[in-house]
Amino acid sequence: MKDQRRLYGDLAWTWPIISPPEHYVEEATELCEAIRRNAQTEVKSLLDLGCGGGHNDYALKNEFDVTGVDISANMLALAKQLNPEISYLHGDMRTVRLNKVFDAVTIFDSIDYMLTEGDMRASFITALTHLKPGGIFCTYAEETLERFQQNHTEYSTNTRGDIEITFIENTYDPDPTDTTYESTFVYLIRREGQLDIETDHHLCGIFPLETWRNLLTEVGFEVKQLDFEEGDCPLFVCTKPY
Repeated sequence: MKDQRRLYGDLAWTWPIISPPEHYVEEATELCEAIRRNAQTEVKSLLDLGCGGGHNDYALKNEFDVTGVDISANMLALAKQLNPEISYLHGDMRTVRLNKVFDAVTIFDSIDYMLTEGDMRASFITALTHLKPGGIFCTYAEETLERFQQNHTEYSTNTRGDIEITFIENTYDPDPTDTTYESTFVYLIRREGQLDIETDHHLCGIFPLETWRNLLTEVGFEVKQLDFEEGDCPLFVCTKPY
């Protein structure tokens, strides 16, 4: 399957419609509570790696001084429009270096695009590098080898102005022996009753839960695993040792 990721390119404009920022408030509230409850130091500054269109930041900015980084220029433009008070920077979570440290670092569902253990390790090293000693890193395993549902399909319909989009997502793993799976999106876009159909293909990473814990430990974190109720998946809150 060709890895198109049109959602982060020519179809980025659909993101605020198919996944409205107000839908992230409960999720972000739970994450904020987990960060504050498990932090060893006061958390004021937060770096959001792979921030996408800034929908988590929409709620996080009420609690922290947020800086966002993403590899998609189209998503960064949406994030800046939604959160003009936040500093947004272009960068790859595997390699970006800001020469600055923060009280907390987060990587949310953008971690799904790490396709190898090397990619995962690199993103975790970036998080560790940008943390103050005693700082906290928060991420979650939206998909793991143990949890994956073959050929799972979800859909939703949302409207903004005269545009209605039914968004369909199907996940499929053609080779369970490797570390990737396919996510196929279909967009049914109606403008004043006229239908346009767009398709999009994404290649995502999938690993055993133990791999997550091992990699986080190997790069130097003290790892705590929690249940992320809003996301219905394992949540990691990891501390950088002093």
